[in-house]
Amino acid sequence: MVQDDFQTDIDAIGRIESVPAILEAAQKATGMGFVAIARVTEDRWITCRSLDKIDFGMGPGDELEVGSTICNEIRSSGEPVLIEHVSEDTDFCNHPTPAKYGFQSYISVPIRRRSGAFFGTLCAIDPKPAAVKSGTTLSLFNLFAEIIGNQLEAEDNYAEMQEKLSIERETSRLREEFMGVLGHDLRNPVASVASGARILLRKIESERERNVIKLIQSSTIRMSSMIDNLLDLTRVRLGNGLGLNLERDVDIEGTLRQIVEELSQSHPGTTFETNIDTPEPVTCDAQRIGQLVSNLLGNALTHGADGKPVGLIATTTDDQLKIEVSNQGEPIPEGQLANLFKPYVRGDGRPSQQGLGLGLYIASEIAQAHHGRIDVDSNSDLTRFTFHMPLEPPKDA
Repeated sequence: MVQDDFQTDIDAIGRIESVPAILEAAQKATGMGFVAIARVTEDRWITCRSLDKIDFGMGPGDELEVGSTICNEIRSSGEPVLIEHVSEDTDFCNHPTPAKYGFQSYISVPIRRRSGAFFGTLCAIDPKPAAVKSGTTLSLFNLFAEIIGNQLEAEDNYAEMQEKLSIERETSRLREEFMGVLGHDLRNPVASVASGARILLRKIESERERNVIKLIQSSTIRMSSMIDNLLDLTRVRLGNGLGLNLERDVDIEGTLRQIVEELSQSHPGTTFETNIDTPEPVTCDAQRIGQLVSNLLGNALTHGADGKPVGLIATTTDDQLKIEVSNQGEPIPEGQLANLFKPYVRGDGRPSQQGLGLGLYIASEIAQAHHGRIDVDSNSDLTRFTFHMPLEPPKDA
């Protein structure tokens, strides 16, 4: 049985909303079948969360003998370990761990809290060889480990402040700290990985490696969107609002086509059916409208049926800008409709594609800031989100 102190660690990892997406992105980037976040101490190795596609059989709370793991060596050295092919690796071909657990490829990086304290590892294994000794792969795993470590630190800070402060002061300080963590500690590493992926994509000719880099690009785009949504949530909750930058005669068509182009590159298997007819001048914040549409399209991509197109229709008629985003697939259950635009609410889409549940909430806040609204219509044939806003803001706004 897991001791209470380790159960606290397992629960802390379980509360990090981005962990499922991190495990899925790590699995897709490497092609390895088992990815896990492990709590590693001098005498314990315990699974906190895992993605298991090879029936390795380790879920939250399951334990390995720490001395039989390479993660124990990482705990001592503080350095990552990457093995592409055990049988051909001079350092590990005779190591007892690969033989004991039957893997040929392995990657593991240390997870540290922001204070520097060692927590455990983010690791992956597979019975087949895998190309993991690239700077991009290691950078991606280090970034994920940093995100997890920062979130664990935030969990620790929350528990400590909860003992000292009232609920109101505690919540305010957490939001301010969380903004700092996201803005400084997450945005820069994500931007660095995205920039590195773009450079590599121009230089690499191997189709297999290009596909891996495209997966990394897709993951960084999604992570950047999650960070933006979290920052916006903090601004709204602190009463600062979204801060619109209104401009006249905005190129709505250009904004929408750019969003579709970006999503098309990160979702090459999806067809986007667009019909944009916006000849009337629109006064709005183009960046915010782009974010709204990106969130609606992201929702359609998550919950739409595989192989079915995603629709985007935009028109300017009757002094209104109207943008419709639609997808085919299972209808939204009646009981979920009332809560769709609340923060941290997610539908019953594919678990690997779910985010933090903020996309629709932020889209709704952007709509309201533009004196508009978003309506939802969902049945067995089609799910459609329709955004309406005036072409010009009200005179008394």
